[in-house]
Amino acid sequence: METDIHPSAVVDPAANLGRGVRIGPFCMVGPEVTLADGVELKSHVAVAGRTTIGAGTRVFPFASLGHEPQDLKFRGEASRLEIGARCTIREGVTMNPGTEGGGLLTRVGDDCTFLANAHVAHDCIVGNHVVFSNNVMLAGHCRVGNYVIIGGGAGIHQFVRIGDHAFIGGLAGLENDLIPYGMALGNRAALAGLNIIGLRRRNFTREQIHELRRAYRLLFAPEGTLKERVEDVALEFDSLPLVHEILDFIRAGGDRAICMPREMRPTDPAE
Repeated sequence: METDIHPSAVVDPAANLGRGVRIGPFCMVGPEVTLADGVELKSHVAVAGRTTIGAGTRVFPFASLGHEPQDLKFRGEASRLEIGARCTIREGVTMNPGTEGGGLLTRVGDDCTFLANAHVAHDCIVGNHVVFSNNVMLAGHCRVGNYVIIGGGAGIHQFVRIGDHAFIGGLAGLENDLIPYGMALGNRAALAGLNIIGLRRRNFTREQIHELRRAYRLLFAPEGTLKERVEDVALEFDSLPLVHEILDFIRAGGDRAICMPREMRPTDPAE
């Protein structure tokens, strides 16, 4: 399949274009851009910087990918934006490359969907099969796991970690780390249980969901500190890897605290 470039598009001759790339009207592609096989830029798409877009990804009008990050400390360092295969990037989406302070890389995984006007800031690492609904705002240095869904208009604080299979409700303001399989709602967002609907849709068994629920109730019980409860749950669920994904996430820690149930916030120390 041959590459198809509309006459009104401006594509630098140095850009690396794979087979079957389609570039629609009024797009702009910079000299250090790589578009893998089958990438489609619908129209009015601007791709700049050291940006790589994986095979089969479709980008809709007025998306801006790879332009310099919205970080006042950025001084033009040689940073990158990597977007995976088979992603859908809808109208007005913006994604920025990394900075020296965050590893010089922003990465988005495979099979992701970014609906209109979503934003992925500098130095974020986003997993596979992630869905950002309209107007989701992901601040710098965040880590987003696989199969995460973020509802429309949600804002994610910089340096926040979001575990695999988590769900964040629309218009939420998440300022703390969200455990794998967790669900966060509200502004400021609180932990509101497990993402049960998501787990069922992804064919987790009834037994797996039951054990996750039981571990969740023990982890976020009112007695003791979170650290103490983590060790208690580790002993009781020694042979259950799904539970240990949550425990490992909590133990790993980060720059932000763990997102807790709202009723526990005033009294439950996370240390």
